Amino acid sequence: MDKELLLSAEGLRKLEEELQYLKSVKRREVAQRIKQAREFGDISENSEYEEAKNEQAFVEGRIIELEKMLRNARIVNDEEIDPTKVNIGSTVHLKDVDTGEEVQYTIVGSNEADPAALRISYQSPVGKALFGRSVGEVVEVKVPAGTLRYEIVRIERAG
Repeated sequence: MDKELLLSAEGLRKLEEELQYLKSVKRREVAQRIKQAREFGDISENSEYEEAKNEQAFVEGRIIELEKMLRNARIVNDEEIDPTKVNIGSTVHLKDVDTGEEVQYTIVGSNEADPAALRISYQSPVGKALFGRSVGEVVEVKVPAGTLRYEIVRIERAG
């Protein structure tokens, strides 16, 4: 049994758009490149053909991966979420208990994560520690450099 994938509505839309693009546009582009490369003659020493075939394999693999994700996807709706607890779509304001430094993260599905934009997966170490927790709680996160301790200062829901 494949694991359920929690997504926001936006995350689901992005996956569906990527799948549609790969199936309707990218597949045709790669097929055209393969056809053109074949016209160059001997395919055994044809780098354009080899590159196009590799890209085709990548595209087909990504299509399979996206279809599997979408089969196992479940949208997390605001109505089913306790706004006082960290969940998908929550922006969590944290205070490092040891340094006093403040940081905020938005908790998202794993395919929506973008650490540079402070969007972390609910499956990441910090995301797992925060998920389902409430304001005032202190969570511990084991990282290679040791253990981080964060106090949950505020939880916001995207609106």
